Amino acid sequence: MGMIYLDTCVLVYLVQCDTGLTSLIVNAMSRRAGDRFAISPLVEMECLVFPLKHDDVEMELAYRTAFETYRSIPLTRAVFEEAAQLRARHGLKVPDALHLATAKTSGCSALWTNDDRLAKAAPGYALSVRRL
Repeated sequence: MGMIYLDTCVLVYLVQCDTGLTSLIVNAMSRRAGDRFAISPLVEMECLVFPLKHDDVEMELAYRTAFETYRSIPLTRAVFEEAAQLRARHGLKVPDALHLATAKTSGCSALWTNDDRLAKAAPGYALSVRRL
């Protein structure tokens, strides 16, 4: 049984259900029923921006409910140090480096994303949801 980190975009697809990727992700998750899925406070923050900006209380509640479904991985000093290394080596933006560092330092077996920059920085580890 492993743990898989979900990038913000994955959670957006799951909560908003407005893309063909949602069914791919749900099917992949059901095939990995023995695994745990994780997010971080960074995922939560990024997901809440849109509903808070637009005073969409219903969407905010949907996200807050979804957050409870997944294990929350803290953003520790070790995460920030690893993120600095990733930024230096791969030129990642701060949030992307933090997502990848969070997954790696917490022992996740994979990071699911729709961000090709993450997949390029960590081939075979950061997996595109289009290919799950």
